[in-house]
Amino acid sequence: MTPEELSAAIRACLTGAVDAGELSLPTGAVPQAVKVERPRNRDHGDWATSVALQLSKPAGVPPRKVAEVLAARLSDVAGVKSVDVAGPGFVNVVLDAAAAGELARTVVEAGAAFGRTEALAGRKVNLEFVSANPTGPVHLGGTRWAAVGDSLARVLEAVGADVTREYYFNDHGAQIDRFARSLLARALGQDAPEDGYGGAYIEEIATRITADARAAGEPDPAGLPEAEALEAFRSRGVALMFDEVKQSLHDFRVDFDVYFHEDSLHSSGAVGTVVQQLKDSGRLFESDGAWWLRSTEFGDDKDRVVIKSDGNPAYVAGDLAYLRDKRARGFDLCIYLLGADHHGYVARLKAAAAAFGDDPAVVEVLIGQMVNLVKDGVPVRMSKRAGTVVTMEDLVEAVGVDAARYALVRSSVDSQIDVDLDLLTKRTNDNPVFYVQYAHARTSGVSRNARDLGVRTEDGFDPAVLDHATESTLLAAIGDFPRVVAQAAELREPHRVARYLESLAGSYHKWYDERRVTPMGEEAVTDVHRTRLWLNDATRTVLANGLALLGVSAPERM
Repeated sequence: MTPEELSAAIRACLTGAVDAGELSLPTGAVPQAVKVERPRNRDHGDWATSVALQLSKPAGVPPRKVAEVLAARLSDVAGVKSVDVAGPGFVNVVLDAAAAGELARTVVEAGAAFGRTEALAGRKVNLEFVSANPTGPVHLGGTRWAAVGDSLARVLEAVGADVTREYYFNDHGAQIDRFARSLLARALGQDAPEDGYGGAYIEEIATRITADARAAGEPDPAGLPEAEALEAFRSRGVALMFDEVKQSLHDFRVDFDVYFHEDSLHSSGAVGTVVQQLKDSGRLFESDGAWWLRSTEFGDDKDRVVIKSDGNPAYVAGDLAYLRDKRARGFDLCIYLLGADHHGYVARLKAAAAAFGDDPAVVEVLIGQMVNLVKDGVPVRMSKRAGTVVTMEDLVEAVGVDAARYALVRSSVDSQIDVDLDLLTKRTNDNPVFYVQYAHARTSGVSRNARDLGVRTEDGFDPAVLDHATESTLLAAIGDFPRVVAQAAELREPHRVARYLESLAGSYHKWYDERRVTPMGEEAVTDVHRTRLWLNDATRTVLANGLALLGVSAPERM
């Protein structure tokens, strides 16, 4: 029996009690999906529900009375071994071994679909993440957002959402001008401007621009008049840097559906159009020669300058036009993953939505904290190539894509993390990604060995034989996967999947130590072996599905 099937059985019992006059509840009071959870103390049962506490008030009776009525009916449901009412009205359920074990076959037959739901079907989500300036390689903070953002997209898709991964290409403004001046200075053999960019990558790009021009029979761009030279290094340099960023992200298993250019908001007139709309609606006011958004009316801590006193748009003008563009493209939820220095954007973007007459809830902003790289107990602060920052390439070169993604996604985004390079290269259980991947490899090895010895799942299945304590624990862990995925999506916390996988791997390793799948010596193959193989393969399915949500491979051999 799956948690969903138990939930449906509880709902049927409650509906039956109402129809029989055992409970008096208003129409619609019985929830469509009754929440069932694993008790913290497994001695209390396999599953528990607090629905009686929820229905007490509309029923007009104490919660224990509701719980007792539910327990009496639930005890007669096939597959339920016992039901107990605890505390103020909690209902604890113990399944019989056969009903609990049936989950193994359900999972294997569902395959990659197990854990997936349609909870967010119909929701069109724009998920913007990374969005690093195209003035250098992706730094470690951006790498964390790449891992978290892509994993969150996968989790949201697993619950039915239509997700568009979007990269906001910051190709407008002063940072691009500084980038161009830095490239030109390097091409001329000069030091970078005081406010410019350093690092070996600047010299690489400048050299590439010059070489490409020479190969095309064009004049050396560094020898052009300054304005023309700057434009040549700006346009070509940004294109080369962005191509490199996209390739680095692709190699990190992160690909975007949309690369949105900030400059297009200005060149297309979108910024001017939005500003005029807000002026016409009275959402902008003029003060000291500048135009301000009345964002304090919508929960922001201060009003924001949209058009500066010199007539040029402030950065928030682009934010306003960009949000308007997203909504015009049909997205009903716009999620932004931003760095630790962007706390002010939470209220600002919600105020922007409200200024356009939207529900601020169409905007969600996740703020990520810093990442520290540690080796030999000492922080790693400098990149061989970028000079001033540690980059995505540095991390991947040190530990590989799997370990890098897993390490960056397994902690809540609002916590600062230390990534220990020494730990992530160890092939021991202390390394969390190795621990989980090894569990999957072990399930694959068990399956191969079993089939070589004639143990085949298609030849038999008797769930009642899965009666050992480790089997009950493993089945419980497997059955919890859909809830974990749903919660990770609801809370926008993909790290919950990683922590779950570590717990599942632990349950599997303990079961593996206690129960054999393959026969020993001349022992005949029986349904005990076959059924245990079903359980082994169910674990493998869930481990693979969970790792896929994190963009981490599920190796069959290690």
